[in-house]
Amino acid sequence: MARTDQVSNVSDRRNEMEHLVQPWPLAASIGTEAKEVIGAGDGIYVWDEGGRRLIDGPAGMWCTNVGHRNEEIAKVMYDQAMELSYNSPWYTTNDPATELARLIAERAPGDLQHVFFTTGGSTAVESALRFVFFYNNALGRPEKKMLITRDGAYHGSTYLSASLNGNKSARKYMDYADDLVIRLSSPNPLRRGKDQTVEAFTDDLINEFQTTIDGVGADKIAAFVGEPIMASGGVIVAPEGYYRRISEICRENDILFIADEVVTAFGRLGHLFASYDGFGAMPDILTFAKGVTSGYFPLGGVVISAKLMQDLRASKNPDAMFAHGLTYSSHPIGCAVAIKNLELLEGGILKHSQDVSGYFQDALHSLEDLPLVREVRGMGLMACIECVTDGPDADAERLASEVGPRIDKHCQKLGLLVRPINHMCVMSPPLTITVEQIDDMVRILREGITRTMADLKSEGIWSD
Repeated sequence: MARTDQVSNVSDRRNEMEHLVQPWPLAASIGTEAKEVIGAGDGIYVWDEGGRRLIDGPAGMWCTNVGHRNEEIAKVMYDQAMELSYNSPWYTTNDPATELARLIAERAPGDLQHVFFTTGGSTAVESALRFVFFYNNALGRPEKKMLITRDGAYHGSTYLSASLNGNKSARKYMDYADDLVIRLSSPNPLRRGKDQTVEAFTDDLINEFQTTIDGVGADKIAAFVGEPIMASGGVIVAPEGYYRRISEICRENDILFIADEVVTAFGRLGHLFASYDGFGAMPDILTFAKGVTSGYFPLGGVVISAKLMQDLRASKNPDAMFAHGLTYSSHPIGCAVAIKNLELLEGGILKHSQDVSGYFQDALHSLEDLPLVREVRGMGLMACIECVTDGPDADAERLASEVGPRIDKHCQKLGLLVRPINHMCVMSPPLTITVEQIDDMVRILREGITRTMADLKSEGIWSD
């Protein structure tokens, strides 16, 4: 189905882009960047400004779970806007917000019963961290403030959430609350020693965590914050049992375990929430966004355990105020969209994603026969193709920064959007993708990687 009717005037808007500041710009080009314009979407596909159809390999930004141009969601947006477009969350609420909170509480693991809605993933993590600080202050423990994160993590772009991030290149010119953050090693099994077993590597990670607690003092550590799978860090799947063991150590040491499920919740790994159902870890606090509305409306949230709320109500500071809120908390349109999105997921899309995820992973692993591919890893409908950065006469620095973008450029010409991260390509298509569409995606990826290998060899950057 061609969507050229939706993109015919897109190129006319190119000049307007000089006024749009793009995310993550370099100082040399800030305010002048001109990125590819996407003019339309339908199902797993988007159309660029030239009318070319592309498979949306990253599902937008891990978020378009039910696919583009879903008429049921579009109708809900319209109907809710005509009923109630906005209300102030400071002194009123709305029916979609209360209903969505109930639905999420019923589906969240353990005693996660209380939902605070935000505008997205960064504000969800930020809200969770501010709540943790408030919680310890109200309980008379103002010294319990340290936050534990991991190298390679990504948790957002607001001040506290970004302070947890592990992207070293992004830290050079930005300010962070580094005095509050402790970093553990990445749980990437590729990091382990040449002769080290995965089990020994896992034990080392757990010992590092316990040693950190012993050295800093559990009375100083407020929370551990971790994604079930480290998404923007390159789809890092930790060894089996690692995530659960971390959560157990947190509980033993009175450290709150915050599961950052901004990417992994609402079907990406085959579960509505993956921390417990997929990894056996029971959070005290869970954050979500992205897939909750499939990207149709900016919405995120924090789910907090009943125990933490009970602790606050029983504290010796009954007048303590959680002085935190957002103008668009509990937005009625966003919450209405999320309710319909949940209905669609549970109405068959979640089951479909579970059915095709094995085929998706196997198909991508077939790319490991290519000399440029070091490893394919992932889970559910989430994967990463990591390329080599070494070899005979290899220019490691250029390989580390250029391979992913080069593959993406070739794939776009062939009909596929890839999310390049340095020498990695991340794939997380809409959950509606079919087996036939997976075959198309992998076929294009193989050709894009093959063309990239030829380029690298001809330029003398790499040889296998």
